[in-house]
Amino acid sequence: MSTASLDRTELTSALSDQWDALAELTGGLDEDRWRLPSPLPGWTVFDVLAHVVGTESMLLGEPLPQVDSDFSAFGHVRNDTGALNETWLESLRPLRGDELLRRFTEVTGRRRAALAAVDEAAWAADIQSPIGVVSYGRFMRVRLFDCWMHQLDITDALGGEAKALGMDEGGRRAEIALDEIEPFLGRVVVKRGGAPDRSRITIETTGPVARTVHIRVDGRAEVVAALDRPADTVIRLGSGLFARLCGGRTAAADHRDEIEVDGDRELGERIAVNLAFTL
Repeated sequence: MSTASLDRTELTSALSDQWDALAELTGGLDEDRWRLPSPLPGWTVFDVLAHVVGTESMLLGEPLPQVDSDFSAFGHVRNDTGALNETWLESLRPLRGDELLRRFTEVTGRRRAALAAVDEAAWAADIQSPIGVVSYGRFMRVRLFDCWMHQLDITDALGGEAKALGMDEGGRRAEIALDEIEPFLGRVVVKRGGAPDRSRITIETTGPVARTVHIRVDGRAEVVAALDRPADTVIRLGSGLFARLCGGRTAAADHRDEIEVDGDRELGERIAVNLAFTL
């Protein structure tokens, strides 16, 4: 499903459900579990949820906190966006995990009310986002993707504890999140994966979200509904692993037995190794 055709009611409902999933995933954690490292460099489980709190607080119009920290000393902070994120985190890190979760619940409650109150003009108005200046509604699709990816981050940090909760990586929220990845794949397979001109690539995710993405490279790369000839290489993997690779959360070399490549193996493996376009 194209992100351009996503219904506003469906999107806001999915975003609300995603916040509920994050609350369920972190509810009842003891303080040691809150401080477990996540797949994101320099961030713990606590930091991942604090990042969501900070972003949603910003969207509510709350001012940037004043903190006394030199972010140049933080190895994982590489740009202004990273410094902005870290400012919110530094302001929240003195809290206990249960206090952060209460703050998260309060902030997302206000965000639900704010989303319900946004009129159509404001929904269509331009706003600065991580992918540039887009409509407010488009930014909310990015927010769903970001929050869903952070569910994966916390799930991976908690390991068996998250599995015991039955956190599902499929469903409508996952489908919408994967829709956010597709538009970037053409650029990724060429600039990072080195796909040559005239090549044809197919990426198949096998579940829990099953889909097939075709990429045609003719001068420039684009995602297409169907290829005009058989793919030069077909890359087949689970949707959760695919998202984690695109998000830079893990390395393909650590999952060789979970990635199948048909056709041009060298090209397929090179693309799989270089899927990351965000972190």
